[in-house]
Amino acid sequence: MTRRLLLSYLTLAALVLLCLEIPLGFVYSRGERERVVGAARDEAESVSAYAALSLATGRAERDLPDRVAHCAARIGGKVVVVDGTGALLATSHPLSAEVSRSLSSRPGIAAALRGASTADVRTSTIGGVEYLSVAAPMGHGAQGAVWLTVPTRMVHERVHHVWLLLALGGLGVLTAVALVGFGIARWTGRPIRELERATHELAQGGRAAPVTVTKGPPEVRSLAAAFNRTAARLAHLLEAQRAFAGEASHQLKTPLAALRLRLENLEPSVSARGRGSLTAAVTETDRLARMVEGLLAMARLEEDAARPVPVDVGEVCAERHRTWLPLYGRQGVSLVLFSGGVGPVSALPGAVEQILDNLLSNALRASPAGSTVTVELRPQSPHRRAPRSGWIDLHVTDEGPGMSADQRARAFDRFWRAPGAPKGGTGLGLALVQRLAHASGGEASLRAAATGGLDAVVRLPSARPVPGARPPGRPPGRRWEVPAVRT
Repeated sequence: MTRRLLLSYLTLAALVLLCLEIPLGFVYSRGERERVVGAARDEAESVSAYAALSLATGRAERDLPDRVAHCAARIGGKVVVVDGTGALLATSHPLSAEVSRSLSSRPGIAAALRGASTADVRTSTIGGVEYLSVAAPMGHGAQGAVWLTVPTRMVHERVHHVWLLLALGGLGVLTAVALVGFGIARWTGRPIRELERATHELAQGGRAAPVTVTKGPPEVRSLAAAFNRTAARLAHLLEAQRAFAGEASHQLKTPLAALRLRLENLEPSVSARGRGSLTAAVTETDRLARMVEGLLAMARLEEDAARPVPVDVGEVCAERHRTWLPLYGRQGVSLVLFSGGVGPVSALPGAVEQILDNLLSNALRASPAGSTVTVELRPQSPHRRAPRSGWIDLHVTDEGPGMSADQRARAFDRFWRAPGAPKGGTGLGLALVQRLAHASGGEASLRAAATGGLDAVVRLPSARPVPGARPPGRPPGRRWEVPAVRT
């Protein structure tokens, strides 16, 4: 906002200066030219009167050359005096014979010899130099003429000097306007900056303090009051939502545990015909318990104000690989880990573990016996907009039935499950993965795997990219897997 206000001030000042200085420059140029022409006319008439008097007293040959030379030196030009027949009487500069014979044919001198009552002003170029010429008749009887030429270079120099002064003055005015306008723009934009700061705090998940704007335009004060009401309302709604999710999840945990215990106690009393229904009830109870755990995790994630920290993703992958190996082995599915020296990533504390657990759980449910699930870390080249940072992609690839493009687009919605998905899922795992990835500054996506299954990709920002670094305790590129056990 400060830049826009300053630009508007400078634009307005520049327009005003242009509207004032351009006409002023043209007026001065015309006035300077008229002043020089008037001075040349006065000199021509003065020399004409002196020459007429010198001719009348018979002192033209003795006094007239000195007078002509003195006048030419004073005006910085040339002065030529001719008699009534056009013959040369005196000149300030030597003239060739051809020029001397053709003096009477020059338009200005010819008009003066005819007794023109006004001076003849013409602009001509002689020897590559532009001159302003003035011709005046000598006396009332056209006894001769005076031809005076002044170079226009002096006029141009004065005009250019004035234009330069006007330009420098305009720059000085614009500089002063810029300094004053910057202070005014900063003062005017201070309430907007306060609102911007509070908005950023609110957008980052913090609780924005009320903006106290008591000065400034009425529109800004009204905007600040509306923002305070909106922030307070939004904080109240978020707190109510978090409190409901957390309290409801906590309250459901105890009844669910008691329900499962009662179902297990009923097993000896249930006949063989009802064992299937009892098993299904226990399965649904477990699913509901996992759903409650997922809601609790999301509630804690929304309440957590922790910032991302460097996490050794290679070590975390190796630890979760060791944890999941026995379970994968019992299901007859191979679990393969490709861990290279990718360095640490920036993530919330515990986020990478939860992401891996949810992805490996989903992959295990979707993988048939004898298939393979692959966990792989791939470093990505730095982004053009952030050349000093890079990304680390965490891939979890299975060989299950996969998903269509529409299903992959909806897979991150809460409580959504793909048609025909294995029983036991809650529809919260991928939603939690996405929330954790976004909170860590990354993103999560699903792609079709080359093996026909699903490739879950979580991109996390690299915290300290070190080419060739090795995760502690694991050689780079080593392949860790458990052979599939067919049951």
